[in-house]
Amino acid sequence: MGRESLRVAVIGLGKMGILHASILNTLPDVQLTALCDKSAMIRKFCKRVFEGVHLVGDVEELSDLRLDAVYVTTPISSHFFVIRTVYSKGIACNVFVEKTLASSYDKAKELCELAQSFGGVNMVGYQRRLNVSFRKAKDLLTQGTIGQVASFNAYAYSSDLLGSRKNSKTSVFRGGVLRDLGAHVVDLALWFFGDLTVDSAKLESVTERDSEDSVYFRVNGSNGLEGEFNASWCMENYRLPEFGLLIKGSEGIMRVDEDKVELKLDNGKSSMWYRHDLNDNVDFLLGAPEFSREDKCFVKSVLEGCNAEPSFYTASKVDYIIDQVKCGSG
Repeated sequence: MGRESLRVAVIGLGKMGILHASILNTLPDVQLTALCDKSAMIRKFCKRVFEGVHLVGDVEELSDLRLDAVYVTTPISSHFFVIRTVYSKGIACNVFVEKTLASSYDKAKELCELAQSFGGVNMVGYQRRLNVSFRKAKDLLTQGTIGQVASFNAYAYSSDLLGSRKNSKTSVFRGGVLRDLGAHVVDLALWFFGDLTVDSAKLESVTERDSEDSVYFRVNGSNGLEGEFNASWCMENYRLPEFGLLIKGSEGIMRVDEDKVELKLDNGKSSMWYRHDLNDNVDFLLGAPEFSREDKCFVKSVLEGCNAEPSFYTASKVDYIIDQVKCGSG
């Protein structure tokens, strides 16, 4: 690309923005050039932490910085408008955005079209694909270890809003449990099994009227595949979010979560792999190893001009499922 390192900016300096900025600041092929947040207090804090980096309060102020790539880590409701500005103002053609891609499938489709017309590399932050346990499970499925997959149960649980008072605005601000938490297992299921169609769905409100705090839905896939999803952030005993799948095949079953893979075959053989068995190491650990892998993957793809996964198009399928769930629960 004619430069020794990529000039990168991060837009949105909440938890995920600071996490990505910190990781990017350690990568040898990256120059963390600018940080953007509308809060003057947050910019003041980041100025002390990230020396020599431009701090701006508006996305359009990034236009003259000759950026190669931007990270969008703002709330989901703003993704569409921020990314559209990045493209239309010529700020950068390579874009990473935290999940979900957009707040609706229609907006996700439009972002896919914009990305295609402006070129460059695009990627969405479904970092569970880079978790060693889920990668091991994907390999086992690809090898046909449990035979023809017949059904699966996927879950995403946390205690984040357990005991929240009524009329709390947290659920709405975070986009509902399915976009905030459940989207990860929807993406994993699409990665594991291919396209899915929602058969039935039920949404429950706990913290406020019309909030989405608990979700159950059924799906169908190819070759008679059936699946169920459960997502809730009002579950007891889940101090940290937990994601997992139980997968049943013609020759056995597999259980997988972020910490382990358990395999039980009909012929009596069984196996167990824990994270530490699967080379779960990175050069710089912050948050979880998969965040470092994710950023290295995106940077490598930009430098080499090749596709990164999950791309905008791949991630838009999650938004499609979410819209189907909302329509099916009416």
